[in-house]
Amino acid sequence: MSIPGTGLYTLGQAARLTGADRRAVRRWMLGYERQERGERRFSPPLWKSQLADADLPDPVIGFHDLLELRLVNAFVRHGVAIPVIRATVDAAREQFGIDYPLTAKRFRTDGKRIFIEAVAKSGEEKMLDPLKRQFVFSEIIKPSLYAGIEYDGNRARRWYPLGNDHKAIVLDPARQFGSPIVSDASIPTDTLYASYLAEHRDNKAVARIFDISPRTVDAAVRFEQSFGS
Repeated sequence: MSIPGTGLYTLGQAARLTGADRRAVRRWMLGYERQERGERRFSPPLWKSQLADADLPDPVIGFHDLLELRLVNAFVRHGVAIPVIRATVDAAREQFGIDYPLTAKRFRTDGKRIFIEAVAKSGEEKMLDPLKRQFVFSEIIKPSLYAGIEYDGNRARRWYPLGNDHKAIVLDPARQFGSPIVSDASIPTDTLYASYLAEHRDNKAVARIFDISPRTVDAAVRFEQSFGS
C-alpha cells in the first residue's frame, strides 16, 4: 500500500478525531489477548487496516480505517456489542465485495443489531439485516456520522468534520497525509492553532503570517478547541 493518498494517522490521532477511547481503538485495530476458560486467546483486529503491511515504527491506520472507526464507535455508544459489529462487518464485506462496508453503505442500529438501508423489489425502502440476509421492521437509531463525508461512488473521498455546510476544515487523504487542514490553504489546523497560541491569540497576526483570512484562522482554532486542546 502506497502511503501518499492513503492518509496516515497514529492510533492516538484516530482516537482524538473519532472521539473513541484510545485503548478501545488499539484493541479494535491491533487485536488483543483475552482469558477464556483458563486459556489465553487472541481476538484479531476488526479488519486489516490499510497500512497493516507498511514498514513503519509505530502502528498507523489510513483514511478509510479512520472513517470506519467512527461508525464502530457510534455503534458501541448505542449499545451494540463488538462481536455483533465484527460479524456485521464480515458479512457486509462478503455480500457487497468491498473492504470498508460501514463507510460505503448506509448502516443504522437499534442498539442491538446493525441494519443496512436497502430497497426491496417493491421499490420500498427497508432495513436489511446483513447477518440474516432478510428485511426487518424496527425503530432505527440514525447516527449522523455520514454527514460531511464526500463520496466518489460508494467510496469515501474526503471528510468535512464540521458537516457539508461548513467546509472550512477537511480531511483528504490526498492532501497533507489526511491531516485536518483548512480547505482553501492546505495548512494543518494544529499548525495554525499552535501559531495562534504563540501569537497571544491574535488571529489577525496568524492570518498575516500564513497569508490567509482571519476567518480561516478562526475556523482552525474552533476545530482544535473542540477537542479540548
